[in-house]
Amino acid sequence: MSQPIIQIKNLTKTFVNGDRITSVLKDITLNIEEGDFVALVGRSGAGKSTLLYQMSLLDMPTSGEVIIDGVLTNELSNDERTDFRLYNLGYVFQDYAIIPELTALENVALPLLMQGLSREAAFARASKTLGDIGLGDRLDNLPSGLSGGQQQRVSIARALVHEPKILFADEPTANLDSESGELVMNLFLELNSRGQTIVLVTHEEEYARQAKQVIRLSDGEIVK
Repeated sequence: MSQPIIQIKNLTKTFVNGDRITSVLKDITLNIEEGDFVALVGRSGAGKSTLLYQMSLLDMPTSGEVIIDGVLTNELSNDERTDFRLYNLGYVFQDYAIIPELTALENVALPLLMQGLSREAAFARASKTLGDIGLGDRLDNLPSGLSGGQQQRVSIARALVHEPKILFADEPTANLDSESGELVMNLFLELNSRGQTIVLVTHEEEYARQAKQVIRLSDGEIVK
């Protein structure tokens, strides 16, 4: 039997501010299977984005283990963690996090160029990925020339272009109107139907219900 693609064991995260210690995550243990679509939900401050940041290697837990595809990531050096993210993980953020001075095509090609692909190969794959999500006619647009929904699709294309094992999305529909939000969610559902593992943080219950598994957090603990 194959092991889960993400294993979280006894994970805690505390923040220290002077004499004040805040426990944001408290002894979290969970498994996520390959090909799953998981929604992390809970009230503001419940710890859902903090949990996503720990399991996606954007932050270090205070204690506990994060095992991704059999790799105990706690033991990786900073450089090894950076490389692991670059080759294995994809990210979509609430604020799009695309570079305003670069075209849609250049933004999407960036991870491939960082991996060492030639400009020609990177741009060819980026162009195909943008075409696959309906932005084939927007390759040369700067972000300022795109709607919010289109910018978020550019960020999704960038997250997917290197074929990550896991796609992490932190409130990807929060800044979008309902029509654009539904387009993004439909894209996630289509990707998941093709086998993409997705971990989504959302405060929107109607979107959470579309995931295969919902993990509800309250005060840094899994309650459901």
